[in-house]
Amino acid sequence: MEIQTALLTGSESEADRRFHQALAASGLTPETFSLFSELVWSFYRVHGRPMAWRETRDPYRILVSEVMLQQTQVNRVKEKYQEFIEAFPTFEVLAAAPLSAVLDQWQGLGYNRRAVALHRAAGIVASDWGGLLREDPADLVTLPGIGKATAASIAAFAFNNPTVFIETNIRRVFIHCFCADRDGVTDREILPLVERTLDRKNPREWYYALMDYGTFIAANHPNPNRKSAHYTKQSRFEGSDRQVRGRILRLLGTGPASSDHLIGELGEDPNRVGRLLLSLRAEGFLEIEGDMIRIRS
Repeated sequence: MEIQTALLTGSESEADRRFHQALAASGLTPETFSLFSELVWSFYRVHGRPMAWRETRDPYRILVSEVMLQQTQVNRVKEKYQEFIEAFPTFEVLAAAPLSAVLDQWQGLGYNRRAVALHRAAGIVASDWGGLLREDPADLVTLPGIGKATAASIAAFAFNNPTVFIETNIRRVFIHCFCADRDGVTDREILPLVERTLDRKNPREWYYALMDYGTFIAANHPNPNRKSAHYTKQSRFEGSDRQVRGRILRLLGTGPASSDHLIGELGEDPNRVGRLLLSLRAEGFLEIEGDMIRIRS
C-alpha cells in the first residue's frame, strides 16, 4: 500500500495513543521514547516502502541515491536512479565519463550542480581513495556536494553506522510527535531527540522507518515542518534562473553553440543569458572559448 493513501492500522493507532498519553503525562522519559520507537516500527512493518537503493549495500549506489534525493522527490529519483546506475555502475566508470554524458543522464532531476559535484566526488574516490568509499563522515564531508547531514546519512545507509542527522522527513516526525504545540523549532532542539531514540543496532532500517513515517505524516496532516525555524517555501520554478540554466545545459547537450544561438533559442534577455553562462562556467559546467560554449569535458 502506498504511504500516501495509508491509514493507521489498529496496532499502529494503539501505539500512537499510548505514546501521546505517555508524553502528555510524563514528558521525555525512557518509557516515552520506547513507545515512540514502537510507534515508528509498527508503522514501518506494515507500510515500509521498497526502493532499489534500500536493497543494496553497495556504498557507491547509496551515495548516488543520497545525492539524487537532495531536494528531489522520491518518485522522480525512482524514475532516474536505475538508468543512472546502469550507465555508470561504479565510481571508476562515472569518473571516466564526460560531464556531458553525466548531465544527460541527470536530466529530470534538477539542480544540475549536484551532478557536477557527484562527478567530481567519483573522481576523488576513484583516484585518491582506491575506488573505495570511506566510512567516516569526517572523510565523506570532504567530497564535493556532501554536507554534514548527507555524510552522516551515507555512513548510516552504506555502513550501518549509528550517525545522527536530520533531513526533511525526520524533522517532520519529531516536530509532529514532540513539538506540535509550538513554532520556531530548531534542529538543535531536535538532534538530541534523534540521538536518544536512535536504534544503534540497526540505524539503517530505523532511519528508513522514520522517513517513511514522515512521508505518511506529510500526506495526512498539515505540514509540521512549517513549525521549523529553518522552514523556507521553495521558490517558484517557472521562469526562474534555475529553469533557464537547465535549458542552457539541455541545448548544449547536443553540442557546442555560440552565445547568439543560445540567446535565440532561449528567447531570453541577452544580459540574463550572459550572466547565467558566466555562473555556469564558474561552477564548472561550461567551457567558453571566444564565442563558442560547450559543456566541460
